Amino acid sequence: MPSSALPRATVLLEVACDESGSEGEKLVRGSTDTFAHASVDVTTSTATATIERVRVEARSPATEVKASVVLRPQNRRLLEWLLGADGPLLGRAHVHLTDKALHLTGRMVALLDGGPASLPDSARRSEQLHRTAVRRLGRQGWETVLADFNDIVRARSLDEAAESAQALRRGLADVADLAPDLVAGVPAGPEALLALVARGRGVLDPIVPAFAEVLRHWGAVGRPLWVVHDVQATLTDAAIRTAVGSRADGSSEALEGISFVDSQDDPRVQLADFLAGASRRIASQVLAGQADPGLVDLISPYVSPRSTWLDAWPGSGAPQPLVPEGTRTCQAVPSRVIQ
Repeated sequence: MPSSALPRATVLLEVACDESGSEGEKLVRGSTDTFAHASVDVTTSTATATIERVRVEARSPATEVKASVVLRPQNRRLLEWLLGADGPLLGRAHVHLTDKALHLTGRMVALLDGGPASLPDSARRSEQLHRTAVRRLGRQGWETVLADFNDIVRARSLDEAAESAQALRRGLADVADLAPDLVAGVPAGPEALLALVARGRGVLDPIVPAFAEVLRHWGAVGRPLWVVHDVQATLTDAAIRTAVGSRADGSSEALEGISFVDSQDDPRVQLADFLAGASRRIASQVLAGQADPGLVDLISPYVSPRSTWLDAWPGSGAPQPLVPEGTRTCQAVPSRVIQ
């Protein structure tokens, strides 16, 4: 007589995530020009020991690791250790970078054309338009045009949207030879304008493609995936479903659930916060033409080659270990839990 089978233990890969530079759907003329989303695979004990070492060596009374502490010139050696071969993160962390203006260019092209933003031709066209427009108008000039489109989607009234649409037509006139159909795609009537606003709601926030990259990258390890994320108001249930639905390669099947915690309560999330903050600061310096080559080299192994960046980040896409560190064994695993 066969015996009843016991539930088979399932090994979960648990990664901790945080971001830096989030301003929701405000993508230009804000406080930051770059968005960085970091995910780390380290144990709680490793994270706790790392934070303690940072606190001691940086002589910081803070209980939470912040990128600003280790980015100070006097703490350069500590930063090099944290990100280098002898530190706790190399090979166990991943960063998705977003040039917000480039991201917004892509969304504008997709929405004014009426097609999905993920089409390869749309991405290539966006990059070409962004590159040429920045060269012709300067980055600040092109961001002024993008701000008008951003304001349409974020408008609180039809009058605000109509005013921004008029400004966008004027701004696009300077690059009309590059994208004449975009000028024609700016809605003129109230119904078409409201339809554009409706289509644009919820598709601008860079956290959605960044979270999709978490699924793609860590899903490739071949373990059921649980995400522990810092509390983030913009990572709504709808945003998570959009990220999951955007993965056509099967990686979204790995996601078992996601929980939200305060970064101060989970040292792994504090490390993700540090990595995201450091990466964003370094990437922002690159955009400003003030790159520190040593710092660029330090974060390069962590940067996703699928980052929303005009040119490939040097050295990005380093392979991750096949056997992850931060695993836990469970007898019962919730399915598709979004808390």
